[in-house]
Amino acid sequence: MLIVGEYLRSLPLEDGARAALFFTGRAFPKFAEDVTQVGARLIWEALATVTGASPRDMETVYRRHGDLGAAAQELLAGKTEDRSLELAAAEEAFRELATRRGPGAKLELLAQMLRRLSPLEAKYFIKILTGELRIGLNEGLVEEALARGFGRSLGDIQRAHMLTGDIGETLRLAATNRLGEVRLRLFRPVGFMLASAAETAQDLVRTFPAGATVEDKYDGIRAQAHKGPAGVKLFSRTLDEIVEFPELVCPFQTVPGEFILDGEIIGWRDGRPTPFTELQSRLGRKHADLFLHLDLPVSFLAFDVLWCDGILLLDEPWRERRSRLESLLAQAPAPAVQLSTPVAALSEEDFEKAFEGALARGHEGIMAKAADSPYVPGRRGRHWLKLKRPLATLDVVVTAVEYGHGKRHAVLSDYTFAVRDGDRLLSIGKAYSGLADADILRLTEYFRQHTVADEGFRRRVEPTIVLEVAFNNMQRSGRHESGFALRFPRIVRLRPDKPASEVDTLERVRDLYGRQQQRSGA
Repeated sequence: MLIVGEYLRSLPLEDGARAALFFTGRAFPKFAEDVTQVGARLIWEALATVTGASPRDMETVYRRHGDLGAAAQELLAGKTEDRSLELAAAEEAFRELATRRGPGAKLELLAQMLRRLSPLEAKYFIKILTGELRIGLNEGLVEEALARGFGRSLGDIQRAHMLTGDIGETLRLAATNRLGEVRLRLFRPVGFMLASAAETAQDLVRTFPAGATVEDKYDGIRAQAHKGPAGVKLFSRTLDEIVEFPELVCPFQTVPGEFILDGEIIGWRDGRPTPFTELQSRLGRKHADLFLHLDLPVSFLAFDVLWCDGILLLDEPWRERRSRLESLLAQAPAPAVQLSTPVAALSEEDFEKAFEGALARGHEGIMAKAADSPYVPGRRGRHWLKLKRPLATLDVVVTAVEYGHGKRHAVLSDYTFAVRDGDRLLSIGKAYSGLADADILRLTEYFRQHTVADEGFRRRVEPTIVLEVAFNNMQRSGRHESGFALRFPRIVRLRPDKPASEVDTLERVRDLYGRQQQRSGA
């Protein structure tokens, strides 16, 4: 980290800020709303355009390296000029990619950049663009490098980065000895505090021997609500602004003061939460439907406060933040803005009772929180634990496979799978986690020998390998032929004992979906 720190200190201030950001593998700061929307397929097309390589040759090169950046370096060797690109020019290119609309315009600019970059520069330009830098650094190590390079406290660096959401700005503050001046800003979201998973109520008792506060775990959209003189804005877990629920703005405006709240946006009808699948239908709409908020009403369930009327509350214990939150929302307009309802739990029976009650109310489980816990943005620890309902499972058959990334670049580890509908196989999801490396290696050779169509990254394969997959819930989806998609699927095990003719049917999928809706009170 000393070498990285010295390098960053040696650069002009603005170049140092750019380099620090790029070292984290990001093209933009965490708080920024810029998104390039450039995926692997578009990069693949740009490389083909610039190099003239055949799909077969490109696949061979990719399989040799395992990531697009390294493959690009080899494919571009001798095809571009070996010259240096300034950091400011790379930053400008990322921003222009984010502003261009449509794949054609982005492809044109991407091809121009690949012609302009040396092969080595193209490698790292693509790695940053895809968020797969993989040079042994992460945000924590870059923070450490800043501390060493500029002779500042690591704690001060981490806090400044947490509050600004911008490692480049953190470098500027460290370089000018102004870390102590940093303040949390309204309308610049910070990372959400995350919970670790518990398997059973016994896990909760072991973690919280003196007891904990328990709240329902909502199945909605985690959101941060900011209110100030400039108005009200909501932000997602990815720190992007949420604009699909304008009816929440006016209720928050009636709450006195300025604040930043943590909570969940959930569908709410007749005093009960609606299934997430209904709520999801409101996401991604460019233009709000005039009556949609009446058909699919929502509520903001608040459970924490990070900042209120100029006072930063992150370091205050949960019990103090809760007291402040209750006072703040005492007159909040329900049901648009609601307050979570915590209960005390000490024994395994207490946690089980709270868990069963949460499920009966249509939620997906419980959150257990230590009463003295601070709010730690962007970190997952043992202060908060979540206990969710058991996963459902389906037996499915693999119909397509893709090469993985990183250590799995040479193996087919991403599996698209399907269920039966009579004689047809209809896709319902894709999973890449759950199998041992030895199983993936063995299946890779099998799939290569049973390929129906080789599409480069992807292969359509004979439908013979049966998997048992688990998932949190399912939703209606036009992305898959079945009309459904599994939420958070993972592979439980291989089912060599079961032929493809006996995988689960679309009828069972519909039945599970119906039960899910009934359980959610739909």
